[in-house]
Amino acid sequence: MTFYPELVAVNSEIADTENPHKLLFCCLGSGSKGNATLVKYADTTVMIDCGFTYKHTIAQLEAFDIDPQSLDAVLVTHEHSDHIKGVRTLSRKLNIPVYLTHGTARSDKIKGAPELQYLVPDVALRIKDIEIIPVTVPHDAHEPCQFLLRAQGRQLGVVTDLGSISGHVQHMFDGCDALVLEANHDVQMLRTGPYPPSLKHRVESDWGHLSNEQAVAFLDALPTLPSRLVLAHISEKNNCLNVVKNTFQRFESRIPTVVYACQNKGFDWLEV
Repeated sequence: MTFYPELVAVNSEIADTENPHKLLFCCLGSGSKGNATLVKYADTTVMIDCGFTYKHTIAQLEAFDIDPQSLDAVLVTHEHSDHIKGVRTLSRKLNIPVYLTHGTARSDKIKGAPELQYLVPDVALRIKDIEIIPVTVPHDAHEPCQFLLRAQGRQLGVVTDLGSISGHVQHMFDGCDALVLEANHDVQMLRTGPYPPSLKHRVESDWGHLSNEQAVAFLDALPTLPSRLVLAHISEKNNCLNVVKNTFQRFESRIPTVVYACQNKGFDWLEV
């Protein structure tokens, strides 16, 4: 399946990336082949995950008009390769601190990074101008988390790679002005698709990935919908853009900006 960038945004507005008083976010790529999200406010730029090679990451950063040397930190959600593959090299070559849980730090994929800063799940920290809360989520990794980011009274939630919406997740991500939310698979496509039975069971389990229907249920349970919604980590084998768009179409009239992220291009800068 191919995602066409000109088709993935609905009611999207071009963000003013030159305004230092705007909380902005974009994505270098989203899916099982690699993930990386950028968040920028004032003089602070952080990257959430880096699941790409160093060369690819640098090329994507430059495409998004980001000087790699300006990165203040890499925040790691968990140790699966599509989220951590490029972290060690990026950290070592650019001397960037890596923030992660103690459980994630056990992975051999991160050993050798020059500076590790340990996150305490559900406890806020500040990296320069941005407040960050690592949120505990149910996923089959060692101490995984997702992130809330706050600046200038605005709140961005990045919540992908979780198998179910716990009460804690629902509570923590309520009130986001912008939300990056996993819509990994269509249940029927997963069950009839090419994955072996063990992998199908893993993806569909409470510790795997969110289906389209689970993501819809999460949004339906929110008292107030975000003004920016990105559907992300869309499987290229167990989902397709048309199915996702049809599933979430009813939100397009209720949310000012809805974006469908793709593996190769991610999504362009959005303002929170």
